[in-house]
Amino acid sequence: MPLLRRLPRPRLTGLGGGLFACAAMALVAGVDWLLFDGSMLAYGLLFLPVAAATALWVRPADLITAPIAVPIAFATGVWPIAGGSGGLGGQLMGVVTALALHAGWLYAGTLVAALIVVVRKAVLVGRRRLPQRSGRS
Repeated sequence: MPLLRRLPRPRLTGLGGGLFACAAMALVAGVDWLLFDGSMLAYGLLFLPVAAATALWVRPADLITAPIAVPIAFATGVWPIAGGSGGLGGQLMGVVTALALHAGWLYAGTLVAALIVVVRKAVLVGRRRLPQRSGRS
């Protein structure tokens, strides 16, 4: 438990969580492009902790926004490493192709965020009901 107390506990708004996730995935894409030449495996592996952090750090009132913001962040970060050629149309086709071919990472990160949100919401509901039950007895 002492380790859990040392972890950062930021409380991001829904918009802040989305901006955090987008900025983190853009940073991940840049590092991936520099170190791994745009490897989608490295990008996908690094997407999972960003999805988890987003779901953990969003404030309780905005829990529903985490599973929505995470796929948007994945798409935002995939733009520089998608490998499209040509102008804007080629880049857009590269992004669409990358999203289609690597949808497993996208689904996995969204699932991670959704599971964390469901558990956090269940804990919050349980905490609200606990004092009510003990007060009646």
